[in-house]
Amino acid sequence: MRDMAMSDHESPEQPEPRTPADESPTQTGGTATATRPRPAPPKRKVEHLPPWRVLLHNDSVNDMLYVVESIVALTPLGRQEAVKRMMEAHITGLSMLLVTHKERAELYRDQFRSKRLTVTIEPAEG
Repeated sequence: MRDMAMSDHESPEQPEPRTPADESPTQTGGTATATRPRPAPPKRKVEHLPPWRVLLHNDSVNDMLYVVESIVALTPLGRQEAVKRMMEAHITGLSMLLVTHKERAELYRDQFRSKRLTVTIEPAEG
């Protein structure tokens, strides 16, 4: 029995560490698959929506600061650009705020209308 039993001072034989290269897919529980390059995605033709202008009209009712704050709040324009557009509308009667697709232009028009400001939209000619 002594031959089979280990004493406290003896250690069991440790197998040599294995590297991933030594293991086969069945030993690791995975399956072997070949890595294939992915084909390039098909190129799509992007059809752009027709552009529409969003036009701010002169406002003789609201305060200039209110108009500027409304432009900044409702559009991606910064304060300095909003002041320029407001002044242009004040002096000439009309200023183009931005160009976008029709649905968004309609949304801008409705949002400005809710703030009692006059904005119209029109197709932008190419």
